[in-house]
Amino acid sequence: MKHNKMSILRLMILLLGISWSGFSQKDYKLWLQYNTLTNLDLKAKYLSHIKGITLLGNSETISIAGNELQSALEDMLEKKITVNTKLEVFQSIVIGSKTHLNAEIQKTVESDLNLINDEGFIIKSIVINNKSHIVITGKKEVGVLYGVYSFLRLIQTNKSIEKLNIADSPKTNIRILNHWDNLDRTVERGYAGFSLWNWQKLPDFIEQRYIDYARANASIGINGTVLTNVNANALILTPQYLEKVEALANVFRPYGIKVYLTARFSAPIEIGGLKTADPKDADVANWWKAKAKEIYVRIPDFGGFLVKANSEGQPGPQNYGRNHVDGANMLADAVAPFGGVIMWRAFVYSEHDANDRAKQAHAEFQPCDGKFRENVIVQVKNGAIDFQPREPFHPLFGAMTKTPLMMEFQITQEYLGFSTHLVFLPKLFQEVLESDTYQKGKGSTVTKVIDGSIYKNKITGIAGVANIGNDLNWTGHPFAQANWYGFGRLAWNPYLDSETIADEWLRCTFSNDKKFIAPIKEMLIQSREAVVNYMTPLGLHHIMDTGHHYGPGPWVSNLSRPEWNPVYYHKADKNGIGFDRSKSGTNAVSQYAPEVAVIFDKLETCPEKDLLWFHHVSWDYKLKDGHTLWDGMALKYQQGVNQVAAMQKTWNASEKYVDSERFKEVQMLLNIQYKEAKWWRDACLLYFQQFSGKELPIGVEKPSQSLEYFESLKFPFAPGN
Repeated sequence: MKHNKMSILRLMILLLGISWSGFSQKDYKLWLQYNTLTNLDLKAKYLSHIKGITLLGNSETISIAGNELQSALEDMLEKKITVNTKLEVFQSIVIGSKTHLNAEIQKTVESDLNLINDEGFIIKSIVINNKSHIVITGKKEVGVLYGVYSFLRLIQTNKSIEKLNIADSPKTNIRILNHWDNLDRTVERGYAGFSLWNWQKLPDFIEQRYIDYARANASIGINGTVLTNVNANALILTPQYLEKVEALANVFRPYGIKVYLTARFSAPIEIGGLKTADPKDADVANWWKAKAKEIYVRIPDFGGFLVKANSEGQPGPQNYGRNHVDGANMLADAVAPFGGVIMWRAFVYSEHDANDRAKQAHAEFQPCDGKFRENVIVQVKNGAIDFQPREPFHPLFGAMTKTPLMMEFQITQEYLGFSTHLVFLPKLFQEVLESDTYQKGKGSTVTKVIDGSIYKNKITGIAGVANIGNDLNWTGHPFAQANWYGFGRLAWNPYLDSETIADEWLRCTFSNDKKFIAPIKEMLIQSREAVVNYMTPLGLHHIMDTGHHYGPGPWVSNLSRPEWNPVYYHKADKNGIGFDRSKSGTNAVSQYAPEVAVIFDKLETCPEKDLLWFHHVSWDYKLKDGHTLWDGMALKYQQGVNQVAAMQKTWNASEKYVDSERFKEVQMLLNIQYKEAKWWRDACLLYFQQFSGKELPIGVEKPSQSLEYFESLKFPFAPGN
């Protein structure tokens, strides 16, 4: 009897292990689940068009595309798919770049190839010698790979593959993840474990995760990765580490992904033995040229450098009385012979000019317009402060007409509840991209600035600060995977609608069942506004706790630099709240085009979502809905909490459509989010109530703790700090 009990126990443990492994594997697969189709009619339709695969060409990229296509189709269609190298199979999927197509296929797709760029692809239904085929091709092999992933997405999302005629190209050149990973494997503002890059084991040990990382990025068109933190360590540029970088570059290359590194401006001193890093010094310039050559000998397709200079204590050209142009152009000259680019960040602010931090990047960079080398692109955050839950678009996007600008979004949720809060960021990204700068009149959207369509820039780009770590599910929260996915899709096509992205991701990741898709998609689309409501409604910003940025801290006022303190931004007093950036205040509105400035400048026309960003407003000011500012703000905080409660209800109703592990995981995280939404509401309203002197309006729950309690909370080991 005892023996039987032990056997049963062992069997249960084994089964639990298998179950855990299976569910965890789902989490690990991201949006590349390739779930078996449950719609038998649809499966039969797909099978009627797919009898095999024909591979044209034998490169590593084409082999990868073929393997991905074969394994995915076999998983989804539950049928063995044969692979050939000649057009012998009836109704095959033919994949190969332009140069490997036979004359008949080339003739059929010739006009379509004129519609795409070097990274674009064609997916086309054709008939040759009475045989039906689906051709996936492009001018380059990486385009074929992108086309294969796009074709698989059609099946993943249950779309028709009859009479296909798709021509698609990326709208930007550089579509890149910025990893803020340190050499000790900690990740600044990382909330999903440690760095992916195991520097200790590289270059000889190549983890499968590196390959899966490349697959995931290629599937959404990301073509670059900055491996190291913008707060750079010069050691990454030493031979010891370049050997390791080379190993990663070799893994990523067949997937169309270039590696980039952050360049610490003081590297010539720290690892080069020079006494200066002055960009006008000939020895410094020559050191960087030699270093660039050394890198390109190892990595011929090395992308270039990302630079954070003279910001938050980082060294830069201003240390030597030079400017951003001097520093960027010196580095640009070093990488130019090899086709490299310099991505120079515009995130700067100085403790010597605390008038209005929001103005400083424009003040430093706009006078430099037109002075940078052709292979320099200025990387600008979406807003003028720092990745807040909501910011008006950065004024630089409407102010530099002769310099290519690159968008920098933050995918990791530094100011949005970390990886414990469900926030669908493509909604935020879309809001910024659709903003009209009026740079060349009405319709000059941020998208048209960064994709080069207004000024025909030679290089264009969009960067995302990665939310990826070595957690089993990559991003800490299953739904944070959607932000990585959505960033990639918008980098490829900044004109995409966030609802389309949400629909794709849900279908690829979870289920095609309409009863699941409809409510969960609505939950995703509403989630970003919920966070704005319970954290920073009506244009409030930068009121999080200090250092770690975890939770509310509107009371923080004791930091050494004024612009580090939340009180600097909300300026709450007995008369009202908000930062006056109107003409009568800091005049930050003047950095926008006149058509935009006049809207932001006046209380009556300023969008209420940006109200307290641009104006110091009386507590009794009447909002458009008739509420006073105080009542309206309090009700917004409560609305945010209510929205999270509604998200919980929606998710709980989805249990039968989701595997139990991911369901429980999201359920627990939503419970945390609800608790922390109430924390934000209570702490902020109690603090601001000291100044308004008003009671909470009907409908707003009374705080459960005192202001003193909330102020006493400390988090010395918050992640990502």
